[in-house]
Amino acid sequence: PQAWGQHEAPRRVKRAWVIPPISVSENHKRIPHLLVQIKSDKQQPGGVIYSIKGPGVDEEPLGIFSIDKFSGKVFLNAMLDREEHDRYRLRAFALDLGGVTLEEPTDLEIIVVDQNDNRPLFRQDVFTGRVVEGAEPGTCVMTVDATDADDPDTDNAALRYSILEQGAAGMFSINATTGEICTARPGLDRETMGVYNLTVQAADMSGDGLTTTAMAIIYLEDINDNPPEFTKEEFSMEVEEQAAGVDVGKVFVHDKDLAGSPSWLAKFTILEGDPEGAFAIRTDPHTNDGVLSVVKPLDHEVRDRFELTVSVQNERPLEPSVPASPRALATVRVRVRDVNEAPAFRENPRRISVLEGTPPGTAITTYTASDPDTHQIQTLSYALLYDPADWLQMDPHAGTVRTKRELLHPSAFLQGGWYIALVLARDDAEPPLSATGTLSIEILEVNDHAPQLQPPAGVLCGRPGRGGTLLLGATDDDRPPHGAPFHFQLSPQHPQLARNWSIARFNGEVTHAVLAVLAELPEGPYSLPLLLRDSGTPPREQQQLLNVSVCHCGRDGTCLDGALAAASAGAGITLGALMIILGSTILLLVLAALGAARVRGRRRALRKGLLQRSRDDMRDNILNYDEQGGGEEDQDAYDINQLRHPELFSPRAKPPLRRDAPLSSGTPMAPRKLPSSPSDIEDFINEGLEAADSDPSVPPYDTALIYDYEGSGSVASPLSSIVSSLTDEDQDYDYLSEWGPRFRRLADLYG
Repeated sequence: PQAWGQHEAPRRVKRAWVIPPISVSENHKRIPHLLVQIKSDKQQPGGVIYSIKGPGVDEEPLGIFSIDKFSGKVFLNAMLDREEHDRYRLRAFALDLGGVTLEEPTDLEIIVVDQNDNRPLFRQDVFTGRVVEGAEPGTCVMTVDATDADDPDTDNAALRYSILEQGAAGMFSINATTGEICTARPGLDRETMGVYNLTVQAADMSGDGLTTTAMAIIYLEDINDNPPEFTKEEFSMEVEEQAAGVDVGKVFVHDKDLAGSPSWLAKFTILEGDPEGAFAIRTDPHTNDGVLSVVKPLDHEVRDRFELTVSVQNERPLEPSVPASPRALATVRVRVRDVNEAPAFRENPRRISVLEGTPPGTAITTYTASDPDTHQIQTLSYALLYDPADWLQMDPHAGTVRTKRELLHPSAFLQGGWYIALVLARDDAEPPLSATGTLSIEILEVNDHAPQLQPPAGVLCGRPGRGGTLLLGATDDDRPPHGAPFHFQLSPQHPQLARNWSIARFNGEVTHAVLAVLAELPEGPYSLPLLLRDSGTPPREQQQLLNVSVCHCGRDGTCLDGALAAASAGAGITLGALMIILGSTILLLVLAALGAARVRGRRRALRKGLLQRSRDDMRDNILNYDEQGGGEEDQDAYDINQLRHPELFSPRAKPPLRRDAPLSSGTPMAPRKLPSSPSDIEDFINEGLEAADSDPSVPPYDTALIYDYEGSGSVASPLSSIVSSLTDEDQDYDYLSEWGPRFRRLADLYG
């Protein structure tokens, strides 16, 4: 009250201009419908103009409300839906004819009254739930729920749930307010009924109004409450003998639990009748039946029938609530069917030993097989399947193996002294079966060869203690132990040989000995009978002649004429003679190189002298004489085509005559041999050098001119060497007189 004195008192609003809320029912069908009449107390001459504004008038939704501007009556022009707009708030205005406000704007509130015009709606058409079989009563499975678009504060949206249909059992109940579905009675059995289809209802007006329905499907989950059982007590099967890894047959079972679940899967066990473990049983994952198979070959002749006791149970144990029951058992009778079996060699491979040289027709063994089909009368026959050397023959009925020809050693068909043959055994059944056996024959070595002296000749110095020794060797065609070590001795039939000769073992070797002279012997050939014996059982010995050439001894105990002695005595030479030959060869090569160098020096000097005396026209002089000293002579004596085309010269052709050699000189001892490959110039040159070194009638230095080949270019190409030596002024041409008649003219001019 104190505050009221401080402020201006609110202006009094006339009672006629204050409009209370107006209620109107939705879905009103009398259109237009008068809602209210507003009126201003300020009556002006000429009247009052009324108007309203707001949703439903000049705002969406348009055209629902209207007002008579002169009387102030407000009308409803369309049906209302509370679920879209539950109330409308408008503003009312009063103006004079000039548009001047007579009253302050006032509120006009229109409330839409709800009607039960909406049915309840379930959130889904089908509800799904699961519960294990045997669940206790009161076990909740699922909840169904619905909605109602009507006013929740009225009974129009008050819902109640019920089960309209679930079958005769009445196993489930529903909470009318919450819609929760639970088990109502015990005895849920999946094997009896695995799925329950419930029709549930939702009704508004607390169950007395509009209704709607939906489906509730409840699945019972399986538990292992049923053991598997055989479909019958006995099963009969048969299988062929010698079959392994094959299926014999099936034993059938039945389990009421859910197919494919662990509670349904069966496990089989063979309890009796198979002590050797010849059978196995497994579970077919698709049918849950037991599959019996053979894991070890069966023999009809040993046992032709089996009686097996088989049990079955689930992989998962039964539920504790299930009453205990014994395991299911069945008897499986298996008959083993007889079939033809291949023969078999009990000893495979068969190993025997035969002496080499065994005469043809000798029986060496009997190699037979056995037929396992003792209940059948069959005959076996034999044949050689593999006999690479065609050494053997075989009796087709008895299996006796004989030699067809003499077994020799060594042979390309032996492997480490063993001969391998294959034997085929075949029965007379239909179809016939066969087996292969391996016959390994060891060819035993027989001491049938005496040792042979190698080499049979030699050269040694005839002075005792100073090179008077010769190394002897021997070979034997027999294999150990019938070969080395060898025993060398002078023939006992000639005891006088022991006065001049002795034989001793060479440094412990088993294949060599040393022949030595005991007294000084004159030069010349000697034939010594030697007795050679091997170490075989029994030993073989043979007397052989050793041709020995005693040479003239030098101071160091070597043969002075070792080369000639070696040529006359054969391939056997002493170590001293070999050293003499090698030393002589090296010396000749050195002398040949020195001679070649000297000849080239003299040739360059000659070219320089010729060039100094004919500087004015070098080319004319060269073309006039067309020769270059000793080299030109050598080209005539040894045609250079031998190097370019060696294939045109036969090894048997007469060696070319050396024109630069003395007329009285002889032909070299050994003819010059062409190389085996005509294109191998290097070998050809080396052999030519060896022939020149072995020619004692010509100075060795001249032979080197044979190889002074300077290519296939112009014959004037050596002029470069002449020009390069023009600086030397002092020349001696006396040696031109030693080059033969072709160079006599040059000798007269420059000598």
